[in-house]
Amino acid sequence: MSKIRFSHMRIVAKKEIMEFVRDWRTIVALILVPLMLFPLLFIAFPLVMQNEAQELQELDVDILVQSDYIDENILLGLNQSNISITIQPLPSGLVSLSEPLNGSTLLRSYEYDAILRLEQRNDTWFYSVLFLSTSEQSTEARNRVLDVLNTWETNETIERIEAGGLDADSTLNPLRWDGVISDADVATKGEQAGMLLSLFIPFVLALWTASAAVQPAIDMTVGERERGTLESLLSLPLSRSELLMGKWLAVVTITGVGVALQVAGLLFGIAFLAEDLVNVPSISISSVLLLTLAVGLYGTMIVALYLALAMRSKSVKEAGTVLTPITLAMIVPILLTQFINLDGVETFWFAIPFVNVLLALRELLLDRVILEHVIIWISVSIFVSFLTIRYAAKQFSREDIVTSRS
Repeated sequence: MSKIRFSHMRIVAKKEIMEFVRDWRTIVALILVPLMLFPLLFIAFPLVMQNEAQELQELDVDILVQSDYIDENILLGLNQSNISITIQPLPSGLVSLSEPLNGSTLLRSYEYDAILRLEQRNDTWFYSVLFLSTSEQSTEARNRVLDVLNTWETNETIERIEAGGLDADSTLNPLRWDGVISDADVATKGEQAGMLLSLFIPFVLALWTASAAVQPAIDMTVGERERGTLESLLSLPLSRSELLMGKWLAVVTITGVGVALQVAGLLFGIAFLAEDLVNVPSISISSVLLLTLAVGLYGTMIVALYLALAMRSKSVKEAGTVLTPITLAMIVPILLTQFINLDGVETFWFAIPFVNVLLALRELLLDRVILEHVIIWISVSIFVSFLTIRYAAKQFSREDIVTSRS
């Protein structure tokens, strides 16, 4: 690569950014969507779930009780305002109370929402609740029946214990926690915040970086070629390296703004759902600096690779066909790192490109600066960044850059 003048690089980046954000739809996609996505998801989703749960609780359900004898307290529990019960004897020929027999037909025809079967054998009651798991109303009916049975079981157990002259409370709870459970956690609020954010931030950052960089990378390479503006750019007193790095800076800037806004939206959404859990993570200056480096290296690798592959493509359509599977493939390391236990994590993970940076982000958000890990992931990431930039430079140095690849 030839000598790069930052002033030229900055001019190219400014020009590309101004052209890319000229359309109001781009502004919406770049700013409003990432900023509002998680707040809307985290605020609207619980409200919808709460509304649905309330509607289920208010539903009138029909329950068929099949039993030769029913304890009056169970009947009393079932006689609620929004529960209608029908009582029948137990069907003959049952091998077990859970055997469907004609119960399947009754439930699938929606004649009843659930079927409770009860049988007393000596001092023990046996039961089953038939329901249709694919029906929310049937599942709700089952849950109401189980609530009634659990309450009855608790009361019956207490009565039997007290009838034997024992204290029910100490008999049922011979082992108890002393004090407040949360007081036993020696982790600070800042450390807890770091743990929580270490699960979300790398995921959002990696996925949004990989997806948000696609469109500007295509637009500033093969898109310009198709519009016929790339040739005029090449006629300017710029080196190919300055052109590449200017476009790289533009894509990084656009992607970085989107990622920063989405992380901000994520933090707001988490704070709305779990206000007590979100605090400023307790991390050192060294961790903050390494976090910045990790994000920079990850962005360098992704953007340089996308620019190279987009420039190599014959058309915008082909570039999209090439980059979309790569973006989807990035989900694999993103999800993989979520399930790796950081306590005693094997060193080789930090030698795997992309995976190493995401693991490093998780460690650093927990303020774990392990020198061996840091050396490995920085070395590997710098090497891969160098390779992707060299590959991009090679594509930008081709003689047929204005037309198409050979």
